[in-house]
Amino acid sequence: MFFSQAGARPRMWEASPSEHKKWVEVFKACDEENKGCLSRENFKVAVVMLFGYKPSKIEADAVMSSVDPNTSGILLKEFLDIVRKKKEAQLYRNEIRHIFTAFDRHYRGYLTLEDFKKAFKQVAPKLSERIILEVFRDIFSS
Repeated sequence: MFFSQAGARPRMWEASPSEHKKWVEVFKACDEENKGCLSRENFKVAVVMLFGYKPSKIEADAVMSSVDPNTSGILLKEFLDIVRKKKEAQLYRNEIRHIFTAFDRHYRGYLTLEDFKKAFKQVAPKLSERIILEVFRDIFSS
C-alpha cells in the first residue's frame, strides 16, 4: 500500500476484539495490587508481555509524565491508548520496511536511483521522470 502523500500516515488503526481483550488481560495481570492502575515497573512488565522488549528509561519517563498526577499510575483507559498507539506505530514501521524491501530489488540495504525509478514505473507509470528524480532527491538528501 502506498500513501497518497509523501509521509502520510495511515488512518487510526483499531484493535480486534480478541487483541483488545488480550491488552485488558495483560493490564489486569500486571496490576498486582488491584489498584486499577499500573506503576512504572508494572507498565514495563506489560510492555515486555505485549511487545517483547523492556522500555527504556526515556520511554518510561515519557509515559509516566503524561499520567494524571492525581492517580497513582496508568489507568486502564490510558494504557489501552498507549498500547494502541505503539501497535499502530509498529504496523506503520513494518509497512515502511515492506515497501523499502520491494524497492530494494537487489537486497543491498539501500536504494539507488534506478531502483527508485523501476519501482515508480510499476506503481505510477504516468509519473514523469523529473518528478521521480525530485522525490528521490528530497527523500535521500535529508
